Amino acid sequence: MSKDSVFVYSDEFTAYKFNNKHPFNQLRVQLTYDLLKSLNALNDSVVVAPRIATESELTLIHDPKYIQAVKLAGEGKLALDIAGNYGLGTEDTPTFPNMHEASSLLVGATLTAVDYVMSGKASHALSLGGGLHHGFRGKASGFCIYNDSAVAIKYMQEKYQARVLYVDTDAHHGDGVQWAFYDDPTVCTFSIHETGRYLFPGTGNVNERGSGKGYGYSFNIPVDAFTEDDSWLDAYTTGLTEIIKFFKPDVILTQNGADSHYYDPLTHLSTTMKIYREIPKLAHKLAHEHCNGRWIAVGGGGYDIWRVVPRAWSVIWLAMTDQSDVSGKLPTEWVNKWQPKAPVTLPEEWDDPKHLYKPIPRKQEITEKNANMVAKALYHIRNNH
Repeated sequence: MSKDSVFVYSDEFTAYKFNNKHPFNQLRVQLTYDLLKSLNALNDSVVVAPRIATESELTLIHDPKYIQAVKLAGEGKLALDIAGNYGLGTEDTPTFPNMHEASSLLVGATLTAVDYVMSGKASHALSLGGGLHHGFRGKASGFCIYNDSAVAIKYMQEKYQARVLYVDTDAHHGDGVQWAFYDDPTVCTFSIHETGRYLFPGTGNVNERGSGKGYGYSFNIPVDAFTEDDSWLDAYTTGLTEIIKFFKPDVILTQNGADSHYYDPLTHLSTTMKIYREIPKLAHKLAHEHCNGRWIAVGGGGYDIWRVVPRAWSVIWLAMTDQSDVSGKLPTEWVNKWQPKAPVTLPEEWDDPKHLYKPIPRKQEITEKNANMVAKALYHIRNNH
């Protein structure tokens, strides 16, 4: 029996935890799940338990030696100098107990979402535990140990012979996924992110277009620091609409980092909930127009886990299930339950107040710069590839 949308979830997602002070905190997935439950927007019948990815699935992308290193690190048996070679035990990606198991569950959750959609059991699937887009073949990077999206794309290629469009709206460039498929013309990657001039990982330049047979299938729109809603949405809408027409994918995989928001402590953009309402709406519409509805969505960054992420991620599910007209007050039950635990005052409404921040001085210049970047990014498809 086909379900329209499934929500892949387990409380075990919180086992992926570096330490108490680390900005990457999977409690945000639980906060989102709980917000949707308080809204009566998530029925138990569509919540699906994730499986753990097998080692052979992980090796679709990751080097077996690296997987071995992650296992040893999680058992406290990896020497520090060796760990460093694999990007483990760093300030960004410290080691923690049972690291391999916790990371494999996040990959398995994304693969669970993939199988539901690609086997026709659901049109859409959301797995917020995933979206760890900085992981490399043999190295952890930027809070990411295994790269679930890259594994999922390779898995879709091998198991379902699918052409995949990967769309990354995290404020940080989706480098790990881009480089994994940089020379592959059957995978198209599109990342819109804050320019790498001021932000990790420093890549994602507009001229990173792919190599060899994959040239022309990698798209990047680096937007300027302090970019606001309208300019950001213009870049996203124009980019995604033109890229999907050009590439004609079988399925869309969207990575939904919620760290472009003004409140996010790690980035320098000035967007609000307005973009988070529009991001999934457009993905949903285009999936139905171009891919028979096949759309898989994962999480990603998002470091204001109290005020931003639960609202931004809930809206993905609401768009997926045609409930996105929700507005006004957040459920009181949710606010009352979590406020005692939150170090900040929780928002009371779905949308941000109109004057969230003081006017940005270089607005015109930033807007023009971003529009220019969009034109450069799309130049080769507008001029017949």
